[in-house]
Amino acid sequence: QVQLVESGGGLVQAGGSLRLSCAASGLTFSRYTMGWFRQAPGKEREFVAAINWRDSSTSQADSVKGRFTISRDNTKNTVYLQMNSLKLEDTAVYYCAAAYMTTGTYNYWGQGTQVTVSS
Repeated sequence: QVQLVESGGGLVQAGGSLRLSCAASGLTFSRYTMGWFRQAPGKEREFVAAINWRDSSTSQADSVKGRFTISRDNTKNTVYLQMNSLKLEDTAVYYCAAAYMTTGTYNYWGQGTQVTVSS
């Protein structure tokens, strides 16, 4: 059974930093592209960042470029999202997800972790 478990969310002041982690189990982690998504209240879920399974190349949404960094540790089956210079509009539930190799379809999702940025 595949499980993705996020952690590291919380309350932080604007301009601060948080590091999210997502521990995966029940899958061959190195064969999965891993992504982070978020959903703010009243809004649709949106893409934040992804890291490729093969070469660990990354992509980010324009709204987080230069502030958020995605990384992975295949020895720990874990993907991270380092979030710096947080803004009020970054407040959301953050989800990690897994897409098998090059399918581009995220089949597995975590339960989410809340990030709240205060002024």
